[in-house]
Amino acid sequence: MNQTTFAEKERAMAKKCLECPVCRRARKKQRGVIFRFVKWIEGRFCPYCRAYEKVYGKKAHEPMEEEPENSEEPKDSVDEHAEKSLERKWRWMKCIVGIVVVYFLLSYMFLPMLWTHYEHHPVMEKAAKRTVTSDGIPGDPLNVGLIGTKEELIRAIVLAGWSPADPITLGSSVDIVKGVLLHKPYADAPVSNLYVFGRKQDLAFEQLVGGSPKERHHVRFWLSPELGQGDRPMWIGSATFDKSVGFSHRTGQVTHHIAADVDAERDKLFDDLQRAKELIRLYQVTGIGLTVNGRNGGGDWFYTDGEMTIGVISERNRLVTAQPTMEENPKPVEWKNRVWHALKGK
Repeated sequence: MNQTTFAEKERAMAKKCLECPVCRRARKKQRGVIFRFVKWIEGRFCPYCRAYEKVYGKKAHEPMEEEPENSEEPKDSVDEHAEKSLERKWRWMKCIVGIVVVYFLLSYMFLPMLWTHYEHHPVMEKAAKRTVTSDGIPGDPLNVGLIGTKEELIRAIVLAGWSPADPITLGSSVDIVKGVLLHKPYADAPVSNLYVFGRKQDLAFEQLVGGSPKERHHVRFWLSPELGQGDRPMWIGSATFDKSVGFSHRTGQVTHHIAADVDAERDKLFDDLQRAKELIRLYQVTGIGLTVNGRNGGGDWFYTDGEMTIGVISERNRLVTAQPTMEENPKPVEWKNRVWHALKGK
């Protein structure tokens, strides 16, 4: 391409910028969205604006004392319509960005800060919030805790109508398979191992539903003296409901599938313990936190208000004639729980 042809092409492209209603509006008004838009794109993306600068010695947004001949002045109505349209779009974009920013600030910073509380048991702030599987996959949430000795805990749970789970052996594994396939009761069926503090559960209990071990209430506990009160240790636990037997969504192994509402199982355990008159005090601390779309180690969906309920067992399992002392949650937590239960329909 010779120099003359190149110069003609540059002038033709510069004329396009000269006649462009958007660029004309920017040069004329020297303010507003259109002005900022032209100033932003002229050196980055628009070859016509760059040609304009080469031919006329000014950037596309800069005013000209006198428009070159042969340029057609676009109608003001067209310019004003274009600017108003861009202004509207700009306002909508700022509104959408503002909503997204506010959402993330509320959802991931301010509301979680308001909902996090350990006033009744400060040391629990550093406690584990979730179990893991033997493969290191996050498992069921930790949603319960009991304070008392091992003997007190076992007696309280048994009096509440729960049975200790058998350890996993060849015999117990065969028995649970027979119970599921033949629909035979097995009240002490073993539970699979989950891990907290680097070890499997220290104790596990269950309650059958119907005549088969495929459906059952169950809870696992891990001993944690450092989380206890005085010389009485904490037993941090995970309570869930097994609704069926199937294959893990993550590993393909045979496993129980849990019901999604893990709060219901947490609340059932403490309802049973209260009916057995074994508790002197109840309170909550933040557990895993509000979760709408959680997945456990088997890939099962679960949701929770995120609270961990902790009960203090009466010493030496003395019969408690009065209702246990119920410690109140902070107001933001109460409001969150009310909204959560309303959305659940409870």
